[in-house]
Amino acid sequence: MYQDNALKTLFILLALSTSSCGTDGTNKEVNTPTDNTANVTATETSVETTQDPTEISVVNDQWQLIWQDEFSGDEIDSSKWNFEVNCFGGGNNEQQCYTDRVDNAYVEQGTLKIVAQREDFTGPAVQDDDPSYNPANTRTQPYTSARLRTKHEGDWTYGRFEISAKLPYGQGTWPAIWMLPTDWVYGGWAGSGELDIMEVVNLKTQSDEDGATEGQEESRIIGSLHYGRNWPENIYSNNSFHLPDGTSPADGFHEYAIEWQEGEIRWYVDDIHYATQRDSGWYTQYLNDDGVLMNGAGSAPFDQAFHLILNFAVGGAWAGNVNEKGIDESVFPQTMEVDYVRVYECSVSPITGAGCETIGEEATLIEGHQAPEL
Repeated sequence: MYQDNALKTLFILLALSTSSCGTDGTNKEVNTPTDNTANVTATETSVETTQDPTEISVVNDQWQLIWQDEFSGDEIDSSKWNFEVNCFGGGNNEQQCYTDRVDNAYVEQGTLKIVAQREDFTGPAVQDDDPSYNPANTRTQPYTSARLRTKHEGDWTYGRFEISAKLPYGQGTWPAIWMLPTDWVYGGWAGSGELDIMEVVNLKTQSDEDGATEGQEESRIIGSLHYGRNWPENIYSNNSFHLPDGTSPADGFHEYAIEWQEGEIRWYVDDIHYATQRDSGWYTQYLNDDGVLMNGAGSAPFDQAFHLILNFAVGGAWAGNVNEKGIDESVFPQTMEVDYVRVYECSVSPITGAGCETIGEEATLIEGHQAPEL
């Protein structure tokens, strides 16, 4: 979804090509930006894939639970979550103001509800972490919603992250579960990285996926990495996944997870391992203290502490420009529900996160990108 003070990509297109292995593969097209956008040309990556995997993998029992929120109380736990409050629009023309009001986020009957609704609202015009953030400098937007994060309350390097959620639907809806660096060690977005556990847009609208038939509903779940250099020389790589039997992510709770270890990140839905990325296909290049462009060492930028973000955006350069286009005001209010958030540490090697891998043989290994020569 986003980055600090860096305007992010308009349409991020990942063309997924059919496998040459003789299986019943289908061409998949993934339109996935993130948050702050400008006129950026995204680099296209082709990877080999077959149809979505269906094998459920047994999670290694050596993952040790170290942080959780089961949303069992009467209110959002301020020792775990803080609100971002702004009408910034993500830098890519999203149409919501994020508030800290109970109208937009609350706990009820054991789940966190993040509610986007149609109402004109005025709030701070820039993103919370911007040095120029000033509540007196305002902007008015036509929708309200919420964006919660664990920054400085929960920050981790490596582990297994599980989030059970039921997602909103309709044209213009854009919920996400993702992670940003707590300290921007390798510079601004996306040099210090972004890790998207789950993003969807416009669920239950007419799918515009390559090969979709009339009446076929949008149902793609997307997991991504963003990295490279500071915007606009950033890059990304990702993959999509469909729930088995045509199930919509809006019709019930599903568990979205990643396992992140030194040099490797894996994506799961309901313990189906569907994608893997490795540090052989990601990189960072950043300016050192002398202003010299340097290659990040090892598995940089995904070797630093990241925090979790739960948010529900409305419209914007991605959701507003695909499927049926624009925002369908009639579907609002819409709610993103979260049943639990759980963070695990690998007891075998807490320092590297390795040794607790949950591996599915059908998962796609995403090729990613190589660093340009300096």
